[in-house]
Amino acid sequence: MQKLGDFFEKFINKESIFINKKVLQSNYIPESIFHRDEQINNIAGILAPSLKLERPSNLFIYGKTGTGKTLTITYVTNQIKELASQKDIPVKIFYLNCKLKKIADTEYRLLVQLAYELGKQIPPTGLPTDEVYKIFFNIIDEKEQLLIIILDEIDQLVKRNGDSILYNLTRINTELKKSQIALIGISNNLTFIDELDPRVKSSLSEEEIIFPPYNAIQLQSILKDRVKLAFKDNSLEEGLIEKCAAFTARDHGDARRAIELLRVASEIAERNNEKKVLIKHLDEAEEKIERDRFVDIIEKQPKQFQVTLYSILIVNSNKNESIYTGDVYDIYKQICLKIGLRPLTQRRISDIIAEFDSLGVINVKLISKGRYGRTREISSSLPSTTESKIKKILEQELDL
Repeated sequence: MQKLGDFFEKFINKESIFINKKVLQSNYIPESIFHRDEQINNIAGILAPSLKLERPSNLFIYGKTGTGKTLTITYVTNQIKELASQKDIPVKIFYLNCKLKKIADTEYRLLVQLAYELGKQIPPTGLPTDEVYKIFFNIIDEKEQLLIIILDEIDQLVKRNGDSILYNLTRINTELKKSQIALIGISNNLTFIDELDPRVKSSLSEEEIIFPPYNAIQLQSILKDRVKLAFKDNSLEEGLIEKCAAFTARDHGDARRAIELLRVASEIAERNNEKKVLIKHLDEAEEKIERDRFVDIIEKQPKQFQVTLYSILIVNSNKNESIYTGDVYDIYKQICLKIGLRPLTQRRISDIIAEFDSLGVINVKLISKGRYGRTREISSSLPSTTESKIKKILEQELDL
């Protein structure tokens, strides 16, 4: 077996183009948040009453991935926590990512996690849910305090458990005597709020804030700030930041993806022993990220999801005009028959289509047809080269 000691030794001693590579990682929180002053001020205004122990409105924040939702809410709530700590104000703020199965895959687990945040251990299984609610209620109301619960990816929580948990949490204030709870929901799914039970919707979304995608100019300023902190001088080819911003603004307006694109391009450059990150490295990075992301998503999907996506791609390639759920469902049933798979209902296929939309594989627009109800207008968001590769992968996976 080849020894790698010399290779690693050279790597350690090689001059790097980086000053601090950590600022290009997804978990880095910058000191300044660009182009979100309006949203920061709105959130601060809504949550400020909490510092007087007055319950703020429940808040629902939505926008596509990488538009600064979580970053902004973290920035504002960190400052509230700091001030509350200095002035000994009993405000507690908890952040829960509902995409994590161990935290929010059941109503029970979510309540256990909230109780844990408040210093109370509840058995992870075994108690009736009503009993867990009672314990949680008693913990909250044992002293005067205000709780702000941030539920990131709240649509994932509802998808797994239904919206009754949101109704219960929003209604609990009517029974509390010493304490109060405010909820902040964050979602990438722009139509999520419309799909809730009307009672839950009216309770949850007392205030709503939309985070629009970043445009190319805004992405440039975000990237320039990170570049200044991450790289040594003259480490990037002229025009690279502009092209990186243009790439991302064209497809997503996603700042996280723009930074990831820059990071992968710089890693390719460093691997090739280049002293500068060049535009050709950016092109390689874009192709690699798209291929890896979509292929990874598709290979991990259950068969029903794979058949649904393949049906969308087939219909999309055969029609020049808009395609709808019904078009996809007709092809989906034919493919199921061909491979011996039991077809799901059209309603369930609509849910799967919505999931692919939230993953960024397709774009879905909800269209009203008046008294005939609503349908989804579907288009692929895959680059044409990636789309043909994914078709081939799906054909192999499905034995077509």
